[in-house]
Amino acid sequence: MSKLPLVVKLGGAALSCTETLGKFFGAVSQYQQSAQRPLVIVHGGGYLVDELMTKMQLETVKKEGLRVTPYEQIPFIAGALAGTANKMLQGEAIKNGVNAIGLSLADGGLCKVTELDPELGAVGSATPGNSSLLQAILATGAVPIISSIGLTDEGQMMNVNADQAAVAVAAALDAELVLLSDVSGVLDGKGKLLPSLDGSQAEELIKGGVITDGMIVKVRAALDAANALGRPIEVATWRYPEKLSALFSGSSIGTQFLV
Repeated sequence: MSKLPLVVKLGGAALSCTETLGKFFGAVSQYQQSAQRPLVIVHGGGYLVDELMTKMQLETVKKEGLRVTPYEQIPFIAGALAGTANKMLQGEAIKNGVNAIGLSLADGGLCKVTELDPELGAVGSATPGNSSLLQAILATGAVPIISSIGLTDEGQMMNVNADQAAVAVAAALDAELVLLSDVSGVLDGKGKLLPSLDGSQAEELIKGGVITDGMIVKVRAALDAANALGRPIEVATWRYPEKLSALFSGSSIGTQFLV
């Protein structure tokens, strides 16, 4: 069993469903009683930003899957992600008996964030920084819940893609990484879950039309993450809370992406 910390990126519709979050943090609480290794949660919260943009009658523009974030909008987006989404998750954690600490990528210099592309506005690229504050929090037995909002060296707020933020946090901690989303992993042509996948196998499945549409982006991002960390990462679903304790302990319940 791995003793390395585990970074769990929580995404997809899980964040919009209180019942799902309750079950997720129930599994975290249960796992913590055996306290085999530290857990860190990284999250986005795109649906909250979409709702906010609609209320403010602002257009949502995406470029290659990344949200274009004009600098004048970043205070509202940071409020939705580092504020509402983070505290909502922390609240669900506390309600389920988990001692959770709400953080962002900037806390303790955890991640270095720079502007990714001027055309995207306040969208940041995160690289590993100093994990000593995060290590100190983990040493208390608390579960950090980290939003994907970061700060540049000039103090400018930046919106970082949550998958990429999770990779940077995992690299800073030298941790293992699981991307938890709506999908169980990658399915073969017969609808069976593939336990593992490397880059060449993935490209064959894309060419063969087995991996299509949005799943192509997910698969390539997962392979990039495995390469960036230099170790396999897992894509799994939060839909089966009874399997999460096994996942936290190091068992595979989805698709492992190999370096």
